[in-house]
Amino acid sequence: MKSKILVVDDEADLQLLIKQKFRRQIREQEYEFVFAENGARALETLDANPDIDMVLSDINMPEMDGLTLLMHLSEVSPLLKSVIVSAYGDMDNIRTAMNRGAFDFLTKPIDFKDLEVTMEKTLKYVAQLKETLRAVRENDILRMYVDASVLQFMTQDSFGKSLMSSENIEATVVFMDMCGFTTISEQEPPDTVVRLINKYFDVMVKEIIAQGGLVDKFMGDAVMAVFRGEYHLDRAVESSLAVRNQINSFKEELSDQSGYFPKVAIGINSGEMVSGNIGSAALKRLDYTVIGDAVNTAQRLQSIAKPGQVVLPEAGYLLIKEAFKCNLIGEVSLKNKAGTVNIYEVLE
Repeated sequence: MKSKILVVDDEADLQLLIKQKFRRQIREQEYEFVFAENGARALETLDANPDIDMVLSDINMPEMDGLTLLMHLSEVSPLLKSVIVSAYGDMDNIRTAMNRGAFDFLTKPIDFKDLEVTMEKTLKYVAQLKETLRAVRENDILRMYVDASVLQFMTQDSFGKSLMSSENIEATVVFMDMCGFTTISEQEPPDTVVRLINKYFDVMVKEIIAQGGLVDKFMGDAVMAVFRGEYHLDRAVESSLAVRNQINSFKEELSDQSGYFPKVAIGINSGEMVSGNIGSAALKRLDYTVIGDAVNTAQRLQSIAKPGQVVLPEAGYLLIKEAFKCNLIGEVSLKNKAGTVNIYEVLE
């Protein structure tokens, strides 16, 4: 991967010299150099080029010197590392530079072999920082979406042997679907579609997590969530009401100047279900999820819920009726279910 390096120096000849000395790396796209004549211009360049990996900077420059620039670099990005290259190699300047965050200090006239080794060392360190940050973010995302017991399971020696293990659990499944969003996705620019659906998903995810639920999967413009443990149905309902109320408050301006008032339809069902890694071990494509009739019923309840409704079956209503205000919708027929089912809407 190409590394991007900002050279900050008011010497006009240095730009040509850098390009000559590193012509092979530039040609082979190992390095890309950008240049600025002082610290002030360097900050403007960094703002316009957020993908810069490291800074090579002189000290003595007009408008803003290199030591002042160092004080601003940590504000630009904590991953950005700088090397001072200056004729002022006395101990005071070296100590000041290092105290202000310089990764290394080289003196002029430039020893380009030493400079190349220093750049390689600095860029390797930056790459390690980025990799660590990426791993932390992935771990945080994993913890956000995956049950703690799953994380513990993944650290065990038996992980590879037990990928296909499963268990029966008692839980509540929630399906949250954005109503009418297919029309929006067909009529609006892709950037608008992605921005809006991510906005709504963000609301759903935050409220699901706030009630101790797990985001099982994203399906088009819908989210499936699972709630386990004590009062799993109550927590699922609390989460669903919070999502509905927040999304009801939104108004979006569309490209044709019309207003879009998003609504969510939610189906909830509790019961016994199978929990495990579903998929193909041969392809190494497994999805830790839940399956079963209780899950299917929740999805079918969502499909008949009207915009802004939170719907659950009578069995669920009987469990929460003292804590939530509900309204009888009536008898409905659900796909692949014998007879009819009484369903209720949770109002508040």
